Amino acid sequence: MEAPAGTVSAAVREHLRQLCLREFPCGIGSWNKSRFLPQTSRAWRELVPREEEAVSPGEETVEDLLGLVRSPHSPWALPEGSSAEDRFLRELAIQNPLVLKDSFFYTYFKSLRVVDKQVSLVDKDLLKFVKLEELILSANLIKEIDPANLPPTLKVLELYGNKMSSMECLCAGPPPGLQHLGLGHNKLLGPLESLPNLVSLDLSFNDLTDLQSMVASLRTLPCLRLLVLQGNPLALVPYYRGFTIDSLSRLCVLDDITVASSEKHQFRGLRHSGDLLTQEAQLVVTIGNVRGVLDTSVLDPEPGPQGPFITYSYYVTYDFVEDEEAEGNGYGGVLAEIVKPSPSTEQLGEDVPEEVVEEAEDSVESGPVSQSQLGEMEESLVSGGSAPLPRTSVDSAEELAKLRPHLDPRLCPSPGTVLFSTVRKPWADVIPCNYEMQHTLSDLVPLKAFLMSGTTVTIVEEKILSWPVVPPSPDSPMPAKKGKGEKDKKGEKDKKGKKEKEEKDKKGKDGKDKAGKGEKDAAKEQKEGKKKKELLKDLRQDPPILRVLGSGRVALEPLLAGEPFVSTVCDFGVIRTLETDKLTFFRDSKNKKARKDAMEAKKSKTKLPAAIEKGKSLVSVYESNYHPDPLTVEVQIQLTQCRSAEEALRALVL
Repeated sequence: MEAPAGTVSAAVREHLRQLCLREFPCGIGSWNKSRFLPQTSRAWRELVPREEEAVSPGEETVEDLLGLVRSPHSPWALPEGSSAEDRFLRELAIQNPLVLKDSFFYTYFKSLRVVDKQVSLVDKDLLKFVKLEELILSANLIKEIDPANLPPTLKVLELYGNKMSSMECLCAGPPPGLQHLGLGHNKLLGPLESLPNLVSLDLSFNDLTDLQSMVASLRTLPCLRLLVLQGNPLALVPYYRGFTIDSLSRLCVLDDITVASSEKHQFRGLRHSGDLLTQEAQLVVTIGNVRGVLDTSVLDPEPGPQGPFITYSYYVTYDFVEDEEAEGNGYGGVLAEIVKPSPSTEQLGEDVPEEVVEEAEDSVESGPVSQSQLGEMEESLVSGGSAPLPRTSVDSAEELAKLRPHLDPRLCPSPGTVLFSTVRKPWADVIPCNYEMQHTLSDLVPLKAFLMSGTTVTIVEEKILSWPVVPPSPDSPMPAKKGKGEKDKKGEKDKKGKKEKEEKDKKGKDGKDKAGKGEKDAAKEQKEGKKKKELLKDLRQDPPILRVLGSGRVALEPLLAGEPFVSTVCDFGVIRTLETDKLTFFRDSKNKKARKDAMEAKKSKTKLPAAIEKGKSLVSVYESNYHPDPLTVEVQIQLTQCRSAEEALRALVL
């Protein structure tokens, strides 16, 4: 049974050698040689049954030898996971080793399992196994098979995890009784046919892209009842399951899911529109709330009249495959905030009017950035330091590289992908991203590779330093003081008017005082709003300082395995500290209760110490119950799937 290396026969020969069928405790040797001595003629009295004689000294009984191969603690025990055929051969080599000849092996095996044995060729010696019905050749190096070398008795053939790129060789004269064919996890590109008795077919996780031609070839298999196509690019289109079920009316199970009669009814007639259906996949990415973000602003000093005014914003990025076959970019702006950060008035804190904040939010759009824009990103992103880049002429590339800020690689898209970002949001205990993006891709092969590798989700903190364009002079009077003086003069005139009117009508005096006070408050608020808007216009901004708070990979392979969506909460651990959270707690408490405490203090000075004691008790309670939330972000990626023929055709019209 000699065979060249790399063939199925050679792998079987090596497997039998590793079973040690001719070595102790199997085979014939000094441990059992008396049982196999030549038989001589005996008298008729010796033929009468009698008790078995004791074995010769130094030999073992059959029961003892069998115990050595059956006990899991024996050094001669078979490895865990050995097949029933291996156990039978070991015991047979003890009980009757004389029958173990080549002719016995060729007639004994009905199933051969040769997995991960570096087999690259199915040789003709396999035809010697005249009773072979099942052949498992998974995880090898087979590129093609000559069906003439397959035994005609074969019913099951599995070639998972090989390097087959075509099924033409297998379809040219396959075994007539072949019922199951497993070709998953290969590199198949084309359809198959000429397998009349095939009942079960597994083509999962290949590179099949044309659903219409694939289904047309499967119609030539009249006995096909079980089909697996998940993991192929063609299974990513929204109408995949419905079109396949309606086209193969005799199918019972598709992708390990029983085909219900209701499905056949819902997708009835869809096969007639196969030529109109587009080969596009649609995925919707949703990013929800971000929790556990550290409020860095509490560590910054109060800005002086000359700045800097520091603002913080937070956003989430993820990479997604780039559709090279698309005619144009349908995502709008190309992540303008990262490539060329625009002034964001949303993050200027409480000093910014709400109207300006709303205008800034409306003007910010999320979108992708590809690798071709990394040069611009390196010039516009700053990873540390607050000073802007000096504007000097640089001759050498080395000096230019030193002046450029270092870009965190986690902020760059991986090869073949585009980086997408949510809208920038100010700090909050829970930051709602409210992000949703639909990705439509026609190049399905790169999409499959992307889903196999997954996407990277990153939470980014953006810090921007703003400076007055013209620093105020310390000698020049402030505009606010002039306004205050005018208000004081106006107030004195109002007081004189009040005294004159007091003698005439006391009630009228009270009403007019209230009206005058309301007018002054409104005028004051208008002036303050104008000052803040003027401040925003007169500020210049440094390039943003970006800091990655957390980054991790989200597995998307379940979408290839038939799952409709992947929903997860990315947990990056706790980054908040007690010290910073206490400062945030004090600031929030001060903003909420400042007016209330001031009113109580005016009414009674004796209540002030009680308020202080109350504040201390709140701090102690806060510290005792301090359990910071980890940095998390909610992410969901959904693969669009049509639930009926009407829905598929409606999507075609839209």
